[in-house]
Amino acid sequence: MISPEKQLVEILRGTDEVLEEKELLGKLVKSHTEGKPLRIKFGADPSRPDLHLGHTVVLNKLRTFQELGHEIIFIIGDFTARIGDPTGRSKTRPEISLEEVQAYAKTYQTQVFKVLDPKKTQVVYNGEWLERLSPTQFIQLMASRTLQQLLAREDFSTRFTGQQPIFMHEFLYPMLQAYDSVHLRADVELGGTDQRFNLLLGRELQRQKGQRPQTVILMPLLEGLDGVQKMSKSYDNYIGVTEPAKDMFGKVMSISDALMLRYYELLSEKSTEQLAQLKAQLLAGTVHPMEAKKQLAEEITTRFWGSEAGQGERTYFEATFSKKQTPDEMEAHTVILDEQGRLDLLDFVVARGFAPSKGEARRALKQNGIKLDDVAITTEKVELKSGSSYVLRYGKLKWSRIICR
Repeated sequence: MISPEKQLVEILRGTDEVLEEKELLGKLVKSHTEGKPLRIKFGADPSRPDLHLGHTVVLNKLRTFQELGHEIIFIIGDFTARIGDPTGRSKTRPEISLEEVQAYAKTYQTQVFKVLDPKKTQVVYNGEWLERLSPTQFIQLMASRTLQQLLAREDFSTRFTGQQPIFMHEFLYPMLQAYDSVHLRADVELGGTDQRFNLLLGRELQRQKGQRPQTVILMPLLEGLDGVQKMSKSYDNYIGVTEPAKDMFGKVMSISDALMLRYYELLSEKSTEQLAQLKAQLLAGTVHPMEAKKQLAEEITTRFWGSEAGQGERTYFEATFSKKQTPDEMEAHTVILDEQGRLDLLDFVVARGFAPSKGEARRALKQNGIKLDDVAITTEKVELKSGSSYVLRYGKLKWSRIICR
């Protein structure tokens, strides 16, 4: 195990806030001296079936802890998911069934273990202990906080002052998440910056129960492909961890040079020294930003799809984009034109799976991201000739041969 000081450097990389850093170093020193790993807690509610790279920011930091020899406790919130985390919500989350939670939990674990080492990860379900709490214990738990303290949360406060409903079970959620820390005797808990209130509450509840309070590590929210909004499916600016390798590689290549360094810092497995060297090379001009971006795209694609896919997509990208070659092979699709001899391009690219929604396809169109025979198209419906064929290019790496009827 490397020294506590060097561990701290790796742990702090890319973090937004650590409460408290000096305290964390003390825990690392104690762990190193006694040869006893720290217990690192991370909880996730399986309230959705899939993840994107924004979710992996925290997972990457957990992987760092694993590589440093510490114990990861990954909590599947099968109990808390049925309540719903009110964090950042302007209204009550819809109720989710136990069957949905169980189905999502299986999918979630499959995706999570694309980042974490399953052999070094303890997976637990918080229903195992929360289901056993008696009514008396629930009352005692809620009695540890005042209504004023819970209303200090920004999302609760905003809804309260805006006269938006806040149901009683929503106040219970942060208390149950905090109780997880007590039950597991967590040394460290990780989460996004939007989880600050919940994680600090766990720290306070541990102190009240006579435990050494957990150190809280908050990770930044990853910007999406637009470089402005946080990565989110609702903003159509995400890279899903289950997306095909070709789409994953191409989306990484579409980000700006400035955003590339941010992605390196939060998503790459390069060491602190390697990252500093890359930044110096980019500044000196000895490494071209395009080359650095291809390295990043290959690394991320390899992580989720294997080295063969990562190398293959890089070769494909260099052949079709860098060298501006049209692929020798591409899928052909026969289309039937409307009465005016037109094809709805947005419907076509969504049906082919090139874009997840018409909204994203429309944005690509406005940015000259849809081309026919290498000519950018600016209208949603384009006039074509029956009996003719055309090569459609969507973005940088998606191709289709259109045969008109």
